[in-house]
Amino acid sequence: MAKSKEKFLARKLRKEGLSMKEISERLKVSKGSVSLWCSDIRLTKRQIQKLHDKMVRGSYEGRLKGTQMQKERKQRIIEECLTKAKIDIATLGEKEMFVAGLGLYWGEGAKNSAVRFYNSDPQAIQFMMKWFRQILKIEENRFSLYLNINETHKDRLDDVMRFWSKLTGLKKEQFRKPILVKARNKKKYENFNNHYGTLCIRIAKSGNLLYQIMGWIKAMNEAG
Repeated sequence: MAKSKEKFLARKLRKEGLSMKEISERLKVSKGSVSLWCSDIRLTKRQIQKLHDKMVRGSYEGRLKGTQMQKERKQRIIEECLTKAKIDIATLGEKEMFVAGLGLYWGEGAKNSAVRFYNSDPQAIQFMMKWFRQILKIEENRFSLYLNINETHKDRLDDVMRFWSKLTGLKKEQFRKPILVKARNKKKYENFNNHYGTLCIRIAKSGNLLYQIMGWIKAMNEAG
């Protein structure tokens, strides 16, 4: 008797345009039973289109949910790695700072004429300013800054230079004339206002210092 009632309700719901899965879940019966009971019922074109639209929407929502779960998982991993990193590198002594700065200069510093360090990463610039000041004891008046940025940012130059001035702790007077790179296209990106170009830190009268830095790098390489 119960099955007859379920069959009746299943057929009624199917005629209303519900999917086999929806009927199965609502009546708490197997999808196979629903399919058997309703096999002779033909849906209208409108009902079929409605089911199709619902399926597509459900698939899209499922993908969005999956993407969000992946983002949350990635963020958890990043946070766990950062927590571990802070334990692994609790503090940097002068020797560690010295070696870390040499490594950065080895990769991104000039190898001839004068001491110059280039980078677009604010954290790398900040670290190297600390390295020059605290480890190499460079006087403030020996610093000068060179900005290299796409010409599409020419209307933002004041903001860009203010950003680097605050980050480095150097006065705007220590900036040399910016180099504006000719734009290859006019495309603008979402992070347009968060782009600050590439900064060059230059140390005046640093020919001998450059020889010493290159000597340290060579010695570090041989020691390793």
